[in-house]
Amino acid sequence: MCVRKPFRLIAPLLTAASPSIAAGQTPPRAAVAPCTVPGVGAARCGSVEVWENRAAGSGRKITLRFVVVPATGTASDDPVVPIAGGPGQATIPMASYVAEQFRELRQTRDILLTDARGTGTSTPIDCRLYGPSLPEYLGAFMPAGRVRRCAGEWAARADLARYTTDDAVDDLDDIRAALGYARLNLYGTSYGTRTALVYMRRHPQHVRSAILHGVAHTGVRMPSGLAPAAQASLDGVIGDCEREAACNAAFPALRDDLRAILGRLAAGPVQVTVADAETGEPVTIPFSRELFAEGLRYMLYTAGNAALIPTVLHQGAAGDLGPAAELAFGMRRRIVNDGSHGVYLSVTCAEDVPFVDMDAAVRASRGSFVGDSRLRDQAAACAAWPSRPVGRAFLEPVRSDVPVLILTGENDPATPPSQGNEALRTLPNGRHLVIPDGGHGLGGLVGVEPCVSRLMVGFIRTADAKGLDASCVASVHRIPFRTRPLATRTVEMSPAELAAYAGTFSALGAPPLETRVENGRLVAHVQGEGMTMLPVGGNEFRAVGEPDITVVFARQGGVATGVTVTGVAPEPIVYTRQ
Repeated sequence: MCVRKPFRLIAPLLTAASPSIAAGQTPPRAAVAPCTVPGVGAARCGSVEVWENRAAGSGRKITLRFVVVPATGTASDDPVVPIAGGPGQATIPMASYVAEQFRELRQTRDILLTDARGTGTSTPIDCRLYGPSLPEYLGAFMPAGRVRRCAGEWAARADLARYTTDDAVDDLDDIRAALGYARLNLYGTSYGTRTALVYMRRHPQHVRSAILHGVAHTGVRMPSGLAPAAQASLDGVIGDCEREAACNAAFPALRDDLRAILGRLAAGPVQVTVADAETGEPVTIPFSRELFAEGLRYMLYTAGNAALIPTVLHQGAAGDLGPAAELAFGMRRRIVNDGSHGVYLSVTCAEDVPFVDMDAAVRASRGSFVGDSRLRDQAAACAAWPSRPVGRAFLEPVRSDVPVLILTGENDPATPPSQGNEALRTLPNGRHLVIPDGGHGLGGLVGVEPCVSRLMVGFIRTADAKGLDASCVASVHRIPFRTRPLATRTVEMSPAELAAYAGTFSALGAPPLETRVENGRLVAHVQGEGMTMLPVGGNEFRAVGEPDITVVFARQGGVATGVTVTGVAPEPIVYTRQ
């Protein structure tokens, strides 16, 4: 959902007058105990209880959970605090990734991860809007009937209007105070940037620095700008293909290909056979224009997936919509169905949708591949969800002297560079870096990891964005576009035949890969994550839901001796049998 995305100066005289703990009150007590976090090791896990209705200070209490990844040396009192997106995504599952990303800082700084109210392990507000069967993923972005049903199920257990950004940042400040930290180094991504900005406004004295990746500032009113931003992103990707010799030679008429697909789907859904992500079995489903557009928009989220767009459009225009459909359903499972739908609705129905000028937004969407379906879907969902619009002061820009580093992908379809520029206007100690060819995330870019990690670590160390040497950004570039067709058709293979491909494999600089036969399918496991692989011919398999991820086995004497994996990193990963 983070990528579902994002969507105030309380009046100037009140900017610093909204503490989570009233003068003279003590912060809630934190219950903390040693724990072990996968991928991290020894940590401290804990919880605090806060009022669900913070304004009343009475009624129902909710439990907020957190994890402290401790500094390896003597810790300072200003930890790094990642804030996940969505809204609705949990932050604690990011622990191993963030601990590695900020490894160089951990000698002197803790990392504090908190699941915001209603997400993850912090009294989650769960709504089952999709699944488990693939056909249930069809239809609206947020099916209004299921939204209404979920609201009814939660009515007696939660005040759904109390799960907004202001509540979440005051919760975070309670946790900060309970743990005794003086100031925080905030790291927000997507909607998490809004949370960070609001924290800066409500608790300015407790912020040392902030990194904002993919800015969804307080004036953004999702989904009003979604369609034109996505169209601009797609135009940028198609333009890149036209300038890349191999891509342009393979796909010389991509804009015509897109028009052909949209024209075909405008007449109604097309029956397309895809692999069910749960079973791997072929399923024929109606593939609509709306789902095609949603899938294409999510492909723009990373340069790695965007590299597939030319071949997906070309195959679709030629009559093979299988890759487009399977990618669309795979992304709805991974992105739209990730996190707390309840929190997503509580936030966007209070802070975004009430302030959207629907007529203007519909006009702005005309001519885009997205159209206005998302606008209508989200408005209908909010009409079915109990919420209270925030005051208009919430929409005002956040003004702060805190040092801020803003990062935005050049082709970001959700939080485009213009939003980072808008936020920067009222952040005088900020700096905005645009990552070439980047999307909403930075996957599929060559040279991005060492560059961006070094910039973030250096910024937190110095709290000086303007003094950073950011020259490495200029060398970041996308991986080449894929020109080979994506295979979605598979061949039959018995469990006995699949057993020849089972084994444990290793590669320099990559986590171990284990393949084994489960329920008649070959499943690849990396760091606890399993992905079903389907045979497409010879010794080649492709991933269910992500037909660009392929594994090709080397065999000798009927046994797999190595594996080459493409589609998960800028360069193929070559494994050998352990």
